[in-house]
Amino acid sequence: MAEIRAEMVANVWQVPAAVGQSVSEGDELVILESMKMEIPVFAPVAGTVVAVHVEPDQVVQEGDILVEIVDGEPEGRGAVKADDSG
Repeated sequence: MAEIRAEMVANVWQVPAAVGQSVSEGDELVILESMKMEIPVFAPVAGTVVAVHVEPDQVVQEGDILVEIVDGEPEGRGAVKADDSG
């Protein structure tokens, strides 16, 4: 499981991520705001969002967990199993 953490003290501006959402590496999960600058936080891995720990207007501290993602393709997606019955 990947825990995405805040890299600085900031305000949460937007939270595009939602529990149950499938994300690809590089998808935007949270947008923080600090000193009038928007700081997007991206998914470091592909997977499924299993927890969102922040909401807009919340203040986060460096190291706070923002989002948790279960790595890999969600169950039921991805590779197709071959029929080996002959």
